[in-house]
Amino acid sequence: MLEAKIVFTGPPNAGKTTAIGILSDTPPLVTDVTNHDAALGKDRTTVGLDYGEVKLGEGESVRLFGTPGQKRFDFMWRILVRNAIGLVILMDNSQPGPLSQLTEILDALRESLAVTACVVGVGRTEQHPEPALERYTELLAERGLLVPVVAVDVREREDVMMLIELILSQAEARQALESDE
Repeated sequence: MLEAKIVFTGPPNAGKTTAIGILSDTPPLVTDVTNHDAALGKDRTTVGLDYGEVKLGEGESVRLFGTPGQKRFDFMWRILVRNAIGLVILMDNSQPGPLSQLTEILDALRESLAVTACVVGVGRTEQHPEPALERYTELLAERGLLVPVVAVDVREREDVMMLIELILSQAEARQALESDE
């Protein structure tokens, strides 16, 4: 019986709350408040965490945690990623400087990324094809990280489930390698 924890993180507007909401089999817990930062360009923003759960069948489930996106809450990123089997980093290609935003996240979570399965989901690539997904992959490789990078629409359950499946596959492979040692 699997009960896993996967954390969704990324900058504001990347779709963390939406992804958890579309995937969760229970009404998600959301800690959104009225946004007072005009630079974020949205009415509400997460200040604590989001929480949902998806059932995989046969008594298996995945607990989904979403971090706040603002850099001032980066302490929450590190708290929430503890004991997680995976980390989904969501990026929004329509935002200015997505590669520098990814760099900030990688820096903040460097220690966790060394021991945690990870996938990068990049949204809004149809309307905003640059930077190309290959550029994200190159940035990760420059940091010694071999991480899948995929285009994703967080409003589509199948897309978000693909991210979960990629994490679970990596976690299973890690576990197999560790048991062989």
